[in-house]
Amino acid sequence: MLNPVTDGAGDSMIYTARLLSSKRITPDTSREEVRQMVFRTDDPYFDSKVGSCIRVLAPGQYGNPYHARLYSIADTDQSDTGAQFEICVRRCYYLDEASGEEYGGVASHYLCDLQPGSVIKFSGPVGYPFDVPNNPEANLLMIGMGTGIAPFRGLIRMIYERHGGWKGKVRLFHGARTGLEMLYLNDANSDLGLYFDQPTFKAFQAVSPRPAFNAPIALNQAIEQNAAEVWEIVNSPDSRVYIAGMTQMLGMIDNAMASIVGSSAWQAKRNELASQGRWLEVLY
Repeated sequence: MLNPVTDGAGDSMIYTARLLSSKRITPDTSREEVRQMVFRTDDPYFDSKVGSCIRVLAPGQYGNPYHARLYSIADTDQSDTGAQFEICVRRCYYLDEASGEEYGGVASHYLCDLQPGSVIKFSGPVGYPFDVPNNPEANLLMIGMGTGIAPFRGLIRMIYERHGGWKGKVRLFHGARTGLEMLYLNDANSDLGLYFDQPTFKAFQAVSPRPAFNAPIALNQAIEQNAAEVWEIVNSPDSRVYIAGMTQMLGMIDNAMASIVGSSAWQAKRNELASQGRWLEVLY
């Protein structure tokens, strides 16, 4: 039910949602724990869309009522009586530079430790949703890293199941540290494999060349290796470019595209896409 208070991080109202399920979607052998979490809110005022974010309000520390973190909506089922929505959560750790000790991320550990039936507080939606164009012949380019692939799973399902297929090209570039951490494309969960038989869908994976040394994920190389098709898509009428993941992705994408067509040409094209509402991003 709508609560007449703000979230402390803006003017958004606070909602509540109950956890329906929490499933690990990385193999047990992977050092990365990523969970697919499905929630249900009975508040009809919450407007849930794939690609928007919710601000989870974990219990605060040091006198703060909340510890807020953004998570993108990976999938949703909206009705007049509320919404069922899904988020993807990676259990995070950070290193205290002063003490050298490792600590668990407050929000991610709070969420990953929840049991079905637990209730969270959240606000939102925040950001722009990943809208699907009305033209089924439009070419779609999706670029994600890590848990950034989460909204693309829902977007691809929407395209091929709810829209009854897609005539335009749908190309997904996804980066992860290792193959085990390639979400929805690993041994624990391969949901995206359901769409490999679609003639217009292709997925390209990019991993770190030296994951043990935390070498950067080679997302830019995957884009460059498919330069002709990527450039064709961004130049086609009514195309969309969807970006989801960490902010550092933008530098990788810009460098890759600049190497393909030159910096000036790429910046002009990116500005054109953004001004026309065809460049959609969820970054954190």
